[in-house]
Amino acid sequence: MAIEYRRLGNHGVLVSNLCLGTMNFGWYTSEKDSFKIMDRALELGINFFDTADTYGWAGQQGDTEIIIGKWLSLGGGRRQAIVLATKVYNPVKRKKNRPEPNTDGRSLSAMKIKKHCEDSLKRLKTDWIDLYQMHHIDRNCPWDEIWQAFDSLIKQGKIVYAGSSNFAAWDIATCCQEAWKRGLTGLVSEQSIYNLTNRNIELEVIPACRYYGLGLIPYSPLAGGLLAGSDKIEKGRRSSDGMIKEFEKKKRQIEKYEKLCKKIGEYPAVVAIAWLLHNDVVAAPIIGPRTVEQLENAIRATEIKLDKEILDELDAIFPGPGGEATEAYAW
Repeated sequence: MAIEYRRLGNHGVLVSNLCLGTMNFGWYTSEKDSFKIMDRALELGINFFDTADTYGWAGQQGDTEIIIGKWLSLGGGRRQAIVLATKVYNPVKRKKNRPEPNTDGRSLSAMKIKKHCEDSLKRLKTDWIDLYQMHHIDRNCPWDEIWQAFDSLIKQGKIVYAGSSNFAAWDIATCCQEAWKRGLTGLVSEQSIYNLTNRNIELEVIPACRYYGLGLIPYSPLAGGLLAGSDKIEKGRRSSDGMIKEFEKKKRQIEKYEKLCKKIGEYPAVVAIAWLLHNDVVAAPIIGPRTVEQLENAIRATEIKLDKEILDELDAIFPGPGGEATEAYAW
């Protein structure tokens, strides 16, 4: 096993180089199996758990946080052992007596941030959230209001760090500059879609993360299952019309990719995650296991090193945007 601990960018907190994603909890994975996955993750050295207030579509949104809260309440040092991350921005659809216009929409208003943080704390059965992430940019809400709300939660001890997700590079820059103007730490991380089939963030988001000292937390490292192996696309839950259509579009690339993986003797899913770990801005790719077996298989990605020849072959199969802007398209 080669779980290592990396800083979130240039900040002090140490997180495991794999992050346990919990989107499947309460949806594809039962509460009992979710507990087993979290227990095993901790045993394996994974200390970084990511969730969101909206996860839990099988029952009600928020159910995933409830499952994690029940697990944390079992004690045994669980809460102190993990870096717990959740998010705010989207509406959380739960049974209510009446609509709540200030919290039901998509926004980062101070009222919404405060209310949703309090609700997440209750569901998670914890006094604090280590990394509270803006799930999306809200360009209609002033930074004065957003940072005042986050600063208030930090001073109250309800959150420790602020992070972003799905931010453009200029959003990261603006957000950090606005925080620094107020003498605040600002963002410590950006969570973004990033995998071999989607390398758009190499143009500007990754350079912005490097410059502003953010740790990158890639989600969808397997491109929704596209990089997990073609046999898994043709059967099981990934065999949706959308996934099959995407596979047909990239069939030649996937075939070359799987041939390369076979040559080096590694599973496609393992290679896809290992590729992300070679980027010095990446803190921890998010893995979303539905079973303990899938969790244990993902650990293999931390144990292998891809040499330059393999990395070059991967670039040839899945060419990125050509580097960082503006050199990628100008001089």
